[in-house]
Amino acid sequence: MFMNAESGYRKIEWAKRNMKTLAKIREEFRREKPLEGYKIGMALHVEAKTAVLVLTLIEGGAEVAITGCNPLSTQDDVAEALRDMGIKCFARRGMSREEYYEALNKVIDFKPDVVVDDGADLIFLLHKERLDWADNVLGASEETTTGVIRLRAMEREGVLRFPVIAVNDAYTKFLFDNRYGTGQSTWDGILRATNVLIAGKTVVVAGYGWCGRGIAMRAKGLGANVIVTEVDEIRALEAVMDGFRVMPMKEACKYGDIFITATGNINVIRGEHFKLMKDGAILANAGHFNVEICIQDLEEMSKSKREIRPYLTEYDLGDKKLYLIAEGRLVNLVVGDGHPIEVMDMSFSDQALAVRYIVENHEKLEKKVYRLPEELDRKVARLKLESMGIEIDKLTEEQIRYLSDWRYGT
Repeated sequence: MFMNAESGYRKIEWAKRNMKTLAKIREEFRREKPLEGYKIGMALHVEAKTAVLVLTLIEGGAEVAITGCNPLSTQDDVAEALRDMGIKCFARRGMSREEYYEALNKVIDFKPDVVVDDGADLIFLLHKERLDWADNVLGASEETTTGVIRLRAMEREGVLRFPVIAVNDAYTKFLFDNRYGTGQSTWDGILRATNVLIAGKTVVVAGYGWCGRGIAMRAKGLGANVIVTEVDEIRALEAVMDGFRVMPMKEACKYGDIFITATGNINVIRGEHFKLMKDGAILANAGHFNVEICIQDLEEMSKSKREIRPYLTEYDLGDKKLYLIAEGRLVNLVVGDGHPIEVMDMSFSDQALAVRYIVENHEKLEKKVYRLPEELDRKVARLKLESMGIEIDKLTEEQIRYLSDWRYGT
């Protein structure tokens, strides 16, 4: 057995125990073997919940190769457990950029029929440098908002070479994973890195998409005063109606004790904002890539820096000190364990069903970005409720007729 694999096995066992929706899909896959003869190439955060998805695909008959989708999010003991099982796993925590892309290339060398991605780096590599295999890919599924945004841009430009299922856009993903998952796990990461009290502090949340909503909601629950910054009028209005202060970052930066970015965009917090921040302000990023906080500006403005706690870097700007968590990478997975198990139970159920859908329907799909079909989305919700022991009402025949007939009046 690989060193540390035993720890990884225990983590996988605990995740599997709490992923009851995916367990039902795994039983279905075991019986029907829908992925028999297919190779799946994956670039995901390699941790225990992801391992349960890998094992589900294997139960369906697939061969799997996997690597990480972020240099700092891999849990090495889980990766070693996967290798100990004989699974091709190329992930390692703390990879350099060169090592990271070398591992992605190894997944492509595996010649996958279907790609499962988080952030779309594997998909982009296929389109930029690995055209030798891109046209052999039947389709892909994408896990996160950032990746879907970029893939839709590729579709608009007509350069997408295979169909992609935007798993992120499934209701059972973004309404739960992005909101409740990111909300809880972001604060888990911040608290592990800093051990500070949140109650009474002013928290600035950049972006009020579903991730930002969750982060702001949990900050409020912890007793923080919350400010939201936005570029979208409707989301800004919603934040106001949810009881949060809304203002531009150039104003919010004067008040914040803790700043959290969740936009998917570049340089949301930059030099002009660092200049106006309070001494001791804490910076964290919940977006997929480490581009939302302009680390280059922070480096150039600082006289020195040092690691003051694990994953917490102090930047001395002369007149103040600012604190960056996890090198500006996604705080919940670098410092913590990522989203709660029960939330990823739904997201990875969506992924498993998306892979099956691609295998069974790829000949009918165009080179476009698709939502997960509604019937599969609802299947995941139904299985989740069943696993929780919750029953809901069903429409009567009379109610169905009423809803479908325009002739009924007041």
